[in-house]
Amino acid sequence: MPQPAALILAAGRGERMRPLTDACPKPLLHVRGKPLIEWHLEALAAAGVSQVVINTAWLEEQFPAILGNGSRWGLSIRYSTEGRDHGGALETAGGIAKALPWLTQGGHDHFWVISGDVFTPGFGFDAGAALRFAQARTLAHLWLVPNAPHHPVGDFGLDAARGLATAEPPRRTWASIGLFRAALFEGIPVGRPMKLRPLLDAALGAGRLGAQAWDGEWTDVGTPERLAALGGEPSAAPS
Repeated sequence: MPQPAALILAAGRGERMRPLTDACPKPLLHVRGKPLIEWHLEALAAAGVSQVVINTAWLEEQFPAILGNGSRWGLSIRYSTEGRDHGGALETAGGIAKALPWLTQGGHDHFWVISGDVFTPGFGFDAGAALRFAQARTLAHLWLVPNAPHHPVGDFGLDAARGLATAEPPRRTWASIGLFRAALFEGIPVGRPMKLRPLLDAALGAGRLGAQAWDGEWTDVGTPERLAALGGEPSAAPS
């Protein structure tokens, strides 16, 4: 079975990263010689994903200008333009709901989601994980990382034996990488801003939120200091 499509979340303003994001969207800032988002595109292509959607709002015209149609990576990229169509970013769940028609083309009812502002160069977007998710009854499957100093309480516990997230400590942090089923977003009107966490909590309560640990390199590139720690180039916005 071919890999499902992937959505890269790239619509946010990046307030904590200002002034670097005043002229450049955060996913287009350079990390180790290339735009942060390019690390995801390379990994997705290497894993056999061919269809990618990027949702945009802030300075959204820069994304197609820099990334084009994805052909240089062997991908087909489409842009879900929340700024043009709705006047601004729709939050995570709202952005996913808008992109659903593209994400579910080809007969898949599930898809990958990754935030455009996390750096995780070793993550593989495993086709086997996608196949197992397709055969499961969970509505979402999250990868959880060790808690960073800026988020010590984490997000979800982990029942590794059953492959499910829990509400109990010790908690880990959601890596902003996951597999999602379209059914989780049923009933969200296109264009309505909506956060993702309430949907995840509802799936958790129903015993339908899958999870597993990820202990590879991972950084939430949320501040200029974290960008600099990765060897980022804050003055080298793509031209």
